[in-house]
Amino acid sequence: MKQAGAEEKVTDTKLNINQWAEEDRPREKMERLGPQALSDAELLAILIGSGSPKEDAVSLMKRILSDCGNNLNTLGKWSFHDLCRYNGVGPAKAITIMAACELGKRRQQEKAEERPDLGTATKIYNHMHPILQDKDVEEFWILLMNQNHRLIKEVCIAHGGISEVSVDIRIIMREAVLCSTTILAVCHNHPSGNIRPSQADNDLTESIRRACDVMRIHFSDHVIVTDGHYFSYRESGRI
Repeated sequence: MKQAGAEEKVTDTKLNINQWAEEDRPREKMERLGPQALSDAELLAILIGSGSPKEDAVSLMKRILSDCGNNLNTLGKWSFHDLCRYNGVGPAKAITIMAACELGKRRQQEKAEERPDLGTATKIYNHMHPILQDKDVEEFWILLMNQNHRLIKEVCIAHGGISEVSVDIRIIMREAVLCSTTILAVCHNHPSGNIRPSQADNDLTESIRRACDVMRIHFSDHVIVTDGHYFSYRESGRI
């Protein structure tokens, strides 16, 4: 029987997030699985960084979300003072949460970025000509596309002299894989104005084609750009 008046000893069993199993920590979980795998509370916990002495960041954000009906739209309507009512949420954390909610609202108002369609040699030329028309040395660019020929990313991977440039196939494939590329085109300029491909251009094109076959990436074209004209391996039947 507990003696009257005796104080009950309470053991604090709260674990900090850095004491959790690594697969459960929000930052590590996002790095491993991507942001879509995290709950709203986990995403917000990453923003605020820490909770209070009695509550970790995830538990704190779960409690706050519960108080606003687990509705991010409602959370976005809360004021600075609403957020600061919670132990563990100071001015800096309240402002961080409000900034994140505001960015979410602004994103909803934005139109999706229109990605250029590079499905033909003419479209590739029209896209790359303004970039390459005034170059006095050769530059080699890769155009990384999704399955609808929409541009994901354009990358200059090499530049060199007036008549040649050194290209590493491994760099092309690395960029393509990192961007989850489905379709790849390459493009370079001839500052001399001569649109005829050299033997080195032919050899490089064949090496890229073979590498794309191995990686199961569709190699759509190699376009040589001059000021006002272009040469397409695809249109010439050489791919």
